[in-house]
Amino acid sequence: MSGTAGRSARAALLAGVVISAFAITPASAQEATPPPQAPTVAQDHAEGGLGDIVVTARRRAESLQDVPVAVTALTAEVLERYDMTSLEKISTQTPQFTIGRASNGSGAQLTLRGIGSSSTSIGIEQSVAVVVDGVYYGQGRVINEGFLDLEGVEVLKGPQSLFFGKNATAGVISLRTADPSSTPEFRAKLGYEFRAKELVGEVMGSGPITDTLGVRVAVRASNMWGGYFKNGGVDKTYNTFDVATGITTPHLAPAFDGDNPGSKELLGRITLVWDPGNDFKFTVKANGSSSNVNNNSWNYVPYGCATGTYSLNPNIACKKSFTVYQNNFPEDLAGTNPWSRDDGALYNKYRSWAVTGTAEYAFDDVDVTWVNNFNRNVNQWACDCTFVSSDLAAAPSSERSIFRAFSSELRAQTKFDGPINLLAGAYYQKTRRFHRQTGSFGNIEDSTAPAAYRYLGYFKQSQTDGETLSAYGQATWKIVPTLEAAVGVRYIHETKDSYLTQPYVNAALQGLFLENTPIAANQTFNNWSPEATLTWKPTDDVTVYGAYKTAYKSGGFSNSGFVSASTVPSDVAFQPEKARGFEVGVKSTLLDNQLRLNFDVYSYKYVNLQVDFFNSQTFAFITTNAGAARTKGAELEFEFAPYAVPGLNLHGSINYNKARYLNYIAPCYGGQSIAQGCDTTFQGAPGQDLSGAPTAVAPKWTGSLGVGYETDIGTGTKFGATIDTRYSSSYLASSFAHPLSGQSKYLTVDGTIRVKFNDERFELALIGKNLTNQFIVGGAVDGPNTGAGTGTAAAVISDEIGFVNLPRTVQLQASVRF
Repeated sequence: MSGTAGRSARAALLAGVVISAFAITPASAQEATPPPQAPTVAQDHAEGGLGDIVVTARRRAESLQDVPVAVTALTAEVLERYDMTSLEKISTQTPQFTIGRASNGSGAQLTLRGIGSSSTSIGIEQSVAVVVDGVYYGQGRVINEGFLDLEGVEVLKGPQSLFFGKNATAGVISLRTADPSSTPEFRAKLGYEFRAKELVGEVMGSGPITDTLGVRVAVRASNMWGGYFKNGGVDKTYNTFDVATGITTPHLAPAFDGDNPGSKELLGRITLVWDPGNDFKFTVKANGSSSNVNNNSWNYVPYGCATGTYSLNPNIACKKSFTVYQNNFPEDLAGTNPWSRDDGALYNKYRSWAVTGTAEYAFDDVDVTWVNNFNRNVNQWACDCTFVSSDLAAAPSSERSIFRAFSSELRAQTKFDGPINLLAGAYYQKTRRFHRQTGSFGNIEDSTAPAAYRYLGYFKQSQTDGETLSAYGQATWKIVPTLEAAVGVRYIHETKDSYLTQPYVNAALQGLFLENTPIAANQTFNNWSPEATLTWKPTDDVTVYGAYKTAYKSGGFSNSGFVSASTVPSDVAFQPEKARGFEVGVKSTLLDNQLRLNFDVYSYKYVNLQVDFFNSQTFAFITTNAGAARTKGAELEFEFAPYAVPGLNLHGSINYNKARYLNYIAPCYGGQSIAQGCDTTFQGAPGQDLSGAPTAVAPKWTGSLGVGYETDIGTGTKFGATIDTRYSSSYLASSFAHPLSGQSKYLTVDGTIRVKFNDERFELALIGKNLTNQFIVGGAVDGPNTGAGTGTAAAVISDEIGFVNLPRTVQLQASVRF
């Protein structure tokens, strides 16, 4: 990319300005504040009362009850209790946070407060940003990462651009991994989940090597002999017409024999902390993740059909069950597609690694933090992308995508005794996404094509090189001891250079898809995102705050799109998403530290909300920008830990949210008729007016209620039990108001029973999740090749494929620690 050296120099210059600005500021002596920590609880529940939870929602360590941000904090204790080792498992404890795992595109649809990003484009970064150890991970495929040995998780709701940068328009999921302990510590776990027949083992060792150097090593491995979803597929015949000879050849595609996903995982992390004193500390974290599953579409369920059966295969009933319908590649075609296996089996293979280095220095009046990270992931799969064991159409497809990123962030925070303090930082990121995909399409082959292309309808590849330069700052002013004002802004400059091309298209499809006709986009974006907050603490136990926030989400390029005869750059190059609005809240600790009660109301407007559209009839993808949307609502959270009953903890929340498009002329869903509202045009194609319609996965009411209790039952022996429920009202899973995409209201129940022996050295636990076995759709897409006559009076509505969350799981777990 041209200008790279210049932009790198500007990054270094900005970093120097930040340091210099604080170096010339008048100093006053003050003790160094501790480095930021993840959510922790400084309280023994056996004594009763609430513990203090420390969060880093403003990139500095603050009490949960003092920080003027709507935060749900999950402590290490809660994460361990429910074995929350993935983002999907974490979402089960956050009522307004939903994840829909997808087989391709971005790999997921993360939604918070009714705002999320479609899963069908790999080029769209999530509106809910994921941050690990202070480092931004923007790809939806981060859900393939396993997370182990976490110190805490913070779910920050609403725009968070000032402290977490671009692509945090809907919120942030901030995870922090554990650091080495000051004394030797060892922990081992062995668990067995009965439904999936999964064996899970985890070991952790931690402690000092020398007086100044500490180490922590954690490893987790799992093997699944079964799965969560049954495969109801039946053998099918895939006929191919040779465009060179005119001969049609049948190919047997056997049904997948086994349950899904049959996963195997290996995760590891090593952490080194060097603390030589003199208020300096350096931390290095290196981690790797390896995941293999036997079907990349293992949670794709046809659940919404007008006739009750799937239109491409009437033998398959559309119903809300944990059953998928998948076939391997035809036996005689096995291994012919690039990245397909020689045995024709379906699969998804994910590999990633990352290294993060964090240097922290506490001057007399300034704390300086410098975080550098490099991460890389490779995702490769083979897919039966019609999902329904149909002879009428077959789409053996394969993909290999590589993403890598380098980032560097330098941040400084003053700690003067006076009323005014400053925070400033500079951030640099460089990324590359290289995406390649194949698809057997239209039941065709070409015996004159190269062997790797013979049975393909298309081969496409795309790349995006991105570079981001950002600077941000905040000033806080203690107007009086109980009243604080904070004003800040973040500036972002970024470029993205992209292309999309199809090096091969079967001759029979060259009227639909274009061969060797690249579409390119060189994009430049600039944005200022200001924020202002007023915080009042009338007493030590009450915090009242009001905030005006803005946020910016990067524009980009839909690398997983298609180049068709009608494709124009605006179909794949999309504009930034922006948010602005306010939030007002009250946080209180009452009854002599026995009751925590927090309440907030909010209203945010989103402009150019990024929504990806999959045309199920033409197999084309278009990324659109909705004109505007608004999410507004209220949230109430409580936690009660009475002194009268030590070990008892009651907690819960109730949330109201209304997320609606304000104005959006959108594509019609597959097979939408004129009578159903497909009565206008969108970029020359059938369109609908979604103004006033709900956004995807936006229930009006959500809530949770839970109780936990732990008590001594003998010398050195404790018994504990928890029950946590989560409620959601109904919603539509489709971004385009498809009426068959509805998710009915549901109530899930999670529970644990634990017995600890020998002063908590040994523990035996039974962990149950979704015990009510609820069918929950976290996202949906129109079924490929379904629907007809869109925009006509005689249209036939498309079927809906849902991205379904896990069914009931029960795990027996034993652990030892010393």
